[in-house]
Amino acid sequence: MSHLNMIKPLTFRPLMPTRSALRKLTLTVTLGVSVAMSGCSMLSVYKIDLPQGTPITQTDAQKLKVGMNQNQVLYILGSPAIKDTLEPNRWDYIYDYKAGTEGRRKGIADVKNASQHLIIYFNANGIVTRIEGIESLPAS
Repeated sequence: MSHLNMIKPLTFRPLMPTRSALRKLTLTVTLGVSVAMSGCSMLSVYKIDLPQGTPITQTDAQKLKVGMNQNQVLYILGSPAIKDTLEPNRWDYIYDYKAGTEGRRKGIADVKNASQHLIIYFNANGIVTRIEGIESLPAS
């Protein structure tokens, strides 16, 4: 047997792709577009709004009066964000807010670095002696 008999004749494939090739191409293009679009903001992950602390307005803070006791302050404003064990006669109400997906849609601005900070000082008997930071709070 000669080596010329072992060579197979060439057969040409048609230029038209077969169905399985079209499916592979469609799948590849769809996957590529999906990966490329995953970086777009339209398909981003939903982020929650992140409020930290007690949101207090100037209207709420103006209800406080020098001479009130701690229970009255708790009733009006709620629990303070910071109750320092080294300075128990001072309560700090701090509010920060980081807008998530919904907050950005509504146009709510971030409140950062404790820019809304109300400080209430008490005497040894738990009576309010001084209030600071009302001007840092939003009007309503």
